[in-house]
Amino acid sequence: MTTNPTTLPLAAGVTSASRLTQLGLAAFFGLFIVGFAGFSHISAVHNAAHDARHSLAFPCH
Repeated sequence: MTTNPTTLPLAAGVTSASRLTQLGLAAFFGLFIVGFAGFSHISAVHNAAHDARHSLAFPCH
């Protein structure tokens, strides 16, 4: 069995404004999630975020 790999052209028309928008939204969502989990008074949310950090081998203390 042989396969013929095909390559697809990259999406044309990706502007720097689009990239900046994506970067900004990703940063906002990331900071929101970290801020929500870090300052949450619900211990289950904080503990879940803490355990997720350890499961990704990211030290936190």
